[in-house]
Amino acid sequence: MSIVMRICERIIVLDSGRLIGDGTPAQIRQDPQVRAAYLGDDQ
Repeated sequence: MSIVMRICERIIVLDSGRLIGDGTPAQIRQDPQVRAAYLGDDQ
């Protein structure tokens, strides 16, 4: 995940085929659904 955050300008995040996030790495990093699904709530 850290490589994706560093090299991508836009990230689209799916969870079980459902769109849960779409935006810049900074926006994705702050999205509560994405954090819970992929980054952990303590990020």
